[in-house]
Amino acid sequence: MNRLPLSKRVQILGMLVEGNSLRATARLANVSINTVTKLLVDLGTVCYAFHDTNVRRVRVRRMQCDEIWAFVGAKAKNASPEKKAQGWGDVWTWVGMDADTKLCIGYMVGGRDGWWATEFMRDCASRINGRVQITTDGHRAYLDVVEDAFGSDVDYAQLHKIYGASEEPDTRYSPPQCIGCDMKTVSSNPDPKHVSTSYVERRSLTMRMNMRRFTRLTNGFSKKIENFGHSVSLHYMWYNFARVHKTLRVTPAMEAGISDHVWRFEEIVLLTS
Repeated sequence: MNRLPLSKRVQILGMLVEGNSLRATARLANVSINTVTKLLVDLGTVCYAFHDTNVRRVRVRRMQCDEIWAFVGAKAKNASPEKKAQGWGDVWTWVGMDADTKLCIGYMVGGRDGWWATEFMRDCASRINGRVQITTDGHRAYLDVVEDAFGSDVDYAQLHKIYGASEEPDTRYSPPQCIGCDMKTVSSNPDPKHVSTSYVERRSLTMRMNMRRFTRLTNGFSKKIENFGHSVSLHYMWYNFARVHKTLRVTPAMEAGISDHVWRFEEIVLLTS
């Protein structure tokens, strides 16, 4: 891969983080799909390691958490037991986001049960300094694991959204209308004014817009769970360090004080050298 010119690798990286599929990127860059896939694997590996090493000891006041659904190979209901053993089926991406700096503190790709919730929260807790207020959705797996991971240094609330029943017969792909929210204090004393998941849910929309594997009702989904994970790692490296947030006018990493400049694509590519 190092024999591929730097400018070509930068071009491929730009296409991938802007939502192109592997095959579309290969066509546009005039390279083979194997070249694009190998670069994705190399970049995903180093981006995960960079995030794990550098997003540490972050001062966070308010963290919002969400889980984003996707699938690998086929939806769980359509995957055979043999394919499920290979990683096919539903997959969830757990995300913890600083509501102030918009930094993605931690992410994890896997299932949606209590074991994954525990691993995710412990990972986030290992990256945060000081007391934090956490807001999650109503997923029950969070109830016991937040206090287990953060101990007494947490103010935790769940925000359960209430959706109305659809009255239209032809709205299969339209989300139901949110008619209210129910806030539940789980531990300590969270500030009700900051009990929200709006920022992280908007972050999830950005993820779906900029990652072809998350686009619904298409055939751009991942065929291998490993490549899915590499794609997520690459996306969050770009989002935290290279993408200027329109409101902040800097990158989330700069706002959080863990970077002093906007990363260029060349710098990300050179991490693989």
